[in-house]
Amino acid sequence: MPRLSTLANRLYRGEASIDFIGRRNTWYAVSALIVVVALAALVFRGLNFGVEFEGGVEFRAQVAEPTESVDDMRAAVTGTGLEDNPTVVSSGDDTVRIQTETLGTAEIDEVRTALESAGATAVSSDFVGPSWGQQVANRAFIGLGVFLVLVVLFIGIYFREWKMSISAIVALAHDVLITVGVYAWSGFEVTPATVTGLLTILGYSLYDTVVVFDKVRENTRSYQTNLSRTYAEQANLAVNQTLVRSINTTVTALLPVLALLIDWLGGIAQRLLTPRGIR
Repeated sequence: MPRLSTLANRLYRGEASIDFIGRRNTWYAVSALIVVVALAALVFRGLNFGVEFEGGVEFRAQVAEPTESVDDMRAAVTGTGLEDNPTVVSSGDDTVRIQTETLGTAEIDEVRTALESAGATAVSSDFVGPSWGQQVANRAFIGLGVFLVLVVLFIGIYFREWKMSISAIVALAHDVLITVGVYAWSGFEVTPATVTGLLTILGYSLYDTVVVFDKVRENTRSYQTNLSRTYAEQANLAVNQTLVRSINTTVTALLPVLALLIDWLGGIAQRLLTPRGIR
């Protein structure tokens, strides 16, 4: 911590510096490569939309060991021949959640019977119509659109500079594409909670943008009268001065996400490493 504090002070005073502005073409190239990879995921893999968006039936099967029962529940559903690729995940301490395409009443009863035969002590089901799923998707897009409009207005009014508004939107689009690309490559299910998480990410992105832009404006306001540094050097100093703050904010936001990811990966590893028949 003392070393980090010392580094932060040196970056703020300009005694140490990373040449972000001078190497901007390198950062542009790296960013463009990541965006291309994200777009490729959307084109070749697509997003795994949950039942809330596409419609279908969601079953909740109560079991003794959710993590160890996922494969059994999946096999039970596919064994009916009604669904080839159901989404099956553990949920909580005693529940496995299964999502299928739209099924009729008789088919729902057949799946419920299969799940009970596979070890589920109780099975409940909820039908989600496609029109309701479309309504959820539309509201999600409307929420995202309203957020972007408010961002443009806020940046434009606060900084009184349209170029900064455009830059902020580009930064937000950059972060959205990368996040969506991660979802596409990983196959994570897209649910309404995903939209909430995406808006949270955009909020942090906007926070960093405002902090950096505000510091750039402060440093470059009098650069013409202070000839010790050029405009580019003053802008680069601003980025360095806000670097540690941005890192701290990002790490703080990632810690709970990392904890959830480790728990999720641990459940998968346990299921893969546990021999079949051993419970």
